Amino acid sequence: MSQLDVKRFTFMQMMELDACTRCGECVTWCPTFTEKAELDAITPLRKIETVRGFVNQQYGLRAHIFGPRPIDQNALQTHSTGTYDCTLCGRCAVVCPVHIDTRSMWIAMREMLVDQGTYPEAMDHLRETFSAHHNISGDENAERLIWSQNLPEIPEGVGGKKQAEVVYFVGCVSSFYPQSYGIPQSVVQILEQGGVDYLTLGGEEQCCGFPLIIAGMGDAAVESVRHNVEAVRKTGAKRLIASCPSCYHTWKDEYPHILGEPLGFSVLHSTELLEELVGAGKLKFKPLEETITYHDPCDLGRTSGIYDAPRNVIRAIPGVNFVEMKDHHEYSLCCGGGGDVEMADKELSAAVGASRIAQAKETEAKYLLSACQQCTRTLAGAARKNKVRVRVLDVTQLVARQLEK
Repeated sequence: MSQLDVKRFTFMQMMELDACTRCGECVTWCPTFTEKAELDAITPLRKIETVRGFVNQQYGLRAHIFGPRPIDQNALQTHSTGTYDCTLCGRCAVVCPVHIDTRSMWIAMREMLVDQGTYPEAMDHLRETFSAHHNISGDENAERLIWSQNLPEIPEGVGGKKQAEVVYFVGCVSSFYPQSYGIPQSVVQILEQGGVDYLTLGGEEQCCGFPLIIAGMGDAAVESVRHNVEAVRKTGAKRLIASCPSCYHTWKDEYPHILGEPLGFSVLHSTELLEELVGAGKLKFKPLEETITYHDPCDLGRTSGIYDAPRNVIRAIPGVNFVEMKDHHEYSLCCGGGGDVEMADKELSAAVGASRIAQAKETEAKYLLSACQQCTRTLAGAARKNKVRVRVLDVTQLVARQLEK
């Protein structure tokens, strides 16, 4: 084992390690610890306490006087399990009384664990697949537009244009996972109806890098980041939209930091553009007399601060009775599909999803909407497994269905 590289942590994060008051408020809000209470290492409190101890062992006053002490390998492995069993949902940051930015802290811890070679084997497979195929599914990247084959007519914007005002960045899950094909199909139908000048990148689109970044392997994504930005710049687009909140966050917040320069175009989530189109009167809806609830994706809500746009679009559909679940907005419960946890511990991911679908059931809504292909996929699976009668859709899918032609 090599010495811990504290350069993985920013100066602020080093201060935050000491700022934790050990109040324990975060513990009761952690969705994965709720489902796996036997593993104390999952809790935000324990993760911070453990790394603070590691740092003191190798860089503290006693280490300076007597030399650094080696870190116990069992303790490091337990910490790794707890850190990778975190969905990175960020609920702990919302309730933290000293406002520690926990999500970025957990990613820095994963980077440290990768340096130490102590991380789930599934992450190696993720990195190898990404490097070999430029996506997370292992499919031929040239097949990124396969979802368009079921459209009544393939629009020019889907593979037939080189220049446009807007680039629609589809993302890996919607491009390659059949259960999610309906989301990009719905998005392009809406763009067509709204008269948007858009295009998709097809095989020129590579994974945004988010899965590797949150796995602590962001260094392996830099080449694809540069490729994606150059591909968009060649189109002359002034805007990029993403229907995946993780892609959206990565493009908007991570890419400028990785490149060290502005992108040269704005980045929007699909629901933000939908809200614009509705406000401009470019989208008209058929009435829908049904009760609908909405699940806030962690990367769209807590990470990116977008709560109103999807709700405003839903409420714009005539006849809708919109109800909130018990936990919503910044306190929303995670779907269980984030943080690469599904790769590390499928049962834990499913347990968190079951808790969220139970909250949806309490609303007696016929439709459970989200604005994320991963949340939609995870919650639909939870509904089937737990026999909850609710229709799980992405916001864009319901909007496309209710459009007045």
